[in-house]
Amino acid sequence: MTINLKFKRVIAVVLLGGMSSFVAASAEDSADLAPEATAAEAQISFWDMPFLKKAYIDTTPADRKDGIAVGELGVDGGNKNKIVMLAQEIADSRHGGYDSLLIAHKGKLLFESYYQRARVNLPHFQSSTTKSYTSLALGRAIQMGYLTMADLDKPLVSFLKDLDPTTFVDGAEKITLHQALIMSSGIRISDEQREEFEKTPSRLKGQGEVQAFLESSAPITAKSQIFKYGGGQSNLVMQVIEAVVPGTAKAFIKNELLDKMGISNYRWQTGVSGLPEAGQRVSMTSRAMVKWGTLVINKGKWQGEQLISADYLAKATSSVTKATEDWHPKNFFYGYFWYQTNITIGDKNYDANLAWGGGGQRIITVAELDLIIVITGADDADTIMTQVSKIILPAFAK
Repeated sequence: MTINLKFKRVIAVVLLGGMSSFVAASAEDSADLAPEATAAEAQISFWDMPFLKKAYIDTTPADRKDGIAVGELGVDGGNKNKIVMLAQEIADSRHGGYDSLLIAHKGKLLFESYYQRARVNLPHFQSSTTKSYTSLALGRAIQMGYLTMADLDKPLVSFLKDLDPTTFVDGAEKITLHQALIMSSGIRISDEQREEFEKTPSRLKGQGEVQAFLESSAPITAKSQIFKYGGGQSNLVMQVIEAVVPGTAKAFIKNELLDKMGISNYRWQTGVSGLPEAGQRVSMTSRAMVKWGTLVINKGKWQGEQLISADYLAKATSSVTKATEDWHPKNFFYGYFWYQTNITIGDKNYDANLAWGGGGQRIITVAELDLIIVITGADDADTIMTQVSKIILPAFAK
């Protein structure tokens, strides 16, 4: 993950001093409507979006007929005063540069807020949260029978038939899908080698990307197969999805996940291999992120249909290995492109699962509280987990 990156209805009165004079038309015309990007704004770079003049803070989110049930904060759960106070502090930039905060509880969206460049209909870059979506796509392939749980422990190259193993470095043929999913493949590619790859992108088309990794890496050994965060390992997983599903991975993700959840407003870019990006360069609206969180908290079900293998999801969201990069909090563990941590509130502990991307992108699920927290941002320090632990969870804990 790249860490550094460039009281009833609506409370939309928190001024963002010194910001652009632009105000989303829908927010200005009616305080009951969340700010929306215009058709023209939807075409420009996220970084060129003008800042909202007023933060939008809503304790009774509107039913947008998008498959998300809604309710009222305080009535259907949660401490309204605590959450609204936090939202006002975010609007005042007291906790960093964040773009949205949404909270769903017991199957209903109870709180929705937008700041800075965010709009309700504007897909927000996801950074490494993309990896978590890639993991769920693999779980969908397992649910549909294109892979089995036993396949996770098979050599990854056994699924890829266009490779030339005679040029692999020692140990490359032993890397399992499981090891790639927990960032423990052992592949080590230097920055200089990556720069060389970029000079001949045609070499990386299709399974050429995997070929380049496995013949250019340092030898794969038991010593090297320890947790080391790196985006290339999610690319390996996407290659397997492409190899085992009918058609293409792009069509599979669209037809079998996005369409089924009613997610049509998104951007999923194509990588140099020609496959969908697996570790970054995806954009989702904040409400779409709530849907992904709902899929996880419902053990892989969406509106009663089992989309993700329950066995796979249980493994993916378990503490398989320790997250050991120096920027990882000490109490963070890693599953299949999903983080796990334990949050203490008073004398009680709560297990939380996280999809986490640099700059502040998060989907946080706390099963015991039936709670989903979605956060987007563009914040270098990215310290919002402090407020999640001290304010949001206590607002919903019994």
